[in-house]
Amino acid sequence: MIRDVDPGEVEAALSSWGTDGYAVIRNVADAATLTALRDRLDDLVGGRLPDPGLFFQRDATTGDYADVTFGSGYEGPSVAYRKIERLERDPLFAAWIENDLFRRVAAATIGVPCALYRATVFSKAARTGSETPWHQDGGLFWGLDRDPCLQIWTALDDADASSGCLQVVPGSHHGGLASPMGGRVAAPLVEARDVERNAVWLPAAAGDVVLLHNFTWHQSGPNRTERPRRAFTASYLHRDTRCTRTRRAPRTFTPLWARVV
Repeated sequence: MIRDVDPGEVEAALSSWGTDGYAVIRNVADAATLTALRDRLDDLVGGRLPDPGLFFQRDATTGDYADVTFGSGYEGPSVAYRKIERLERDPLFAAWIENDLFRRVAAATIGVPCALYRATVFSKAARTGSETPWHQDGGLFWGLDRDPCLQIWTALDDADASSGCLQVVPGSHHGGLASPMGGRVAAPLVEARDVERNAVWLPAAAGDVVLLHNFTWHQSGPNRTERPRRAFTASYLHRDTRCTRTRRAPRTFTPLWARVV
């Protein structure tokens, strides 16, 4: 299922995550695990399995992120969903979220037991996947009493610049949130940061894992290839994190590694 990553490799990745806001650990998931996760995802978006209560969002037909629509949910079998959330409700994805490598990383950065904010596949279908603009994953929009700091991204398919791999601005997490609301980074700030010069591409082979600080500026381009680009990301929280929203009932968060002392 998962490569036994040497403690020294984990320590080096954690150091890079702290300094640069990201780190890549290669060849974590084996072929059988990747096949099982991809097949499960295909069955879920294809309507061949009962929906366990997932959240679906279709990609924009124009390829422009500004044209993405909200609130439609599952619209029938399609490879054009850009986001599938709540995958912790599926046993295969739930097991991956709690694998031993991720436990070691979470223990070093957050402490275990901890909790899950979201478990999401971000998908860019062949020739149709749209661009995701520069953003941070935190702030008032997330509705939490403290900002999360760790998400772990797993490549389900090979991803390079032509298919929309991650792009990051190293060290950008040290500046905190670009705005109190979080989310998309305003264009003048992106220009001032000279991201064209300072950003780094993170090409990944299927099975590679990226540790990402939530405040690290990141984006991904459109998919211009004939193959899909799918990645699974889990965002981890301190176990005492509380939802602060008031317009609806506050969210509760799935505890992880609750039996680990």
